[in-house]
Amino acid sequence: MARPMHAAEEECAALSQQVVDLIPALRAFARTFTINATDGDDLVQETLFRALRSIETFRPGTSLKSWLFTIMRNTYCTQYRRRVREQPGASDCISLKLAVSPSQEWAMAETDLKKALSRLTREQRQIIVMVAGLGFSYEEAAGVIGCAVGTVKSRLNRAREALAQELGGNPLDHST
Repeated sequence: MARPMHAAEEECAALSQQVVDLIPALRAFARTFTINATDGDDLVQETLFRALRSIETFRPGTSLKSWLFTIMRNTYCTQYRRRVREQPGASDCISLKLAVSPSQEWAMAETDLKKALSRLTREQRQIIVMVAGLGFSYEEAAGVIGCAVGTVKSRLNRAREALAQELGGNPLDHST
């Protein structure tokens, strides 16, 4: 027979389920930092490890999603600084490239989009995925990134224009 849960255990179980529910969004956000899906999954894993290690610092009533995304962003920045210092092997290893390109039109369009996103700056990729891809409000994105709402709007506008150019479209014409 299962013993009844105490209030603290119920809160912990509910918080744990919320974290699990956010894993797909964390994976999508991780792809804004990394091009390789495996590296993105590693970043998600490290983010979850750090979040669980310091779960007592999460303030109930605040946005768990923003809290986790902030941890991920900080984790990536720390790892990036370490990689720059250590200079590991080449990331464009030939063994990581596909031998045969996909034949489906939608897969090719997805590949084009991924390549176009990879050519954007990290900040542009991050903001376009957060706001356009994951549905963050400007305020939520500003909280995660640590900047003003106006900065988020400006970066998003520049990111949309850059992505349109990368995909061969026409960026917004500001002269009219």
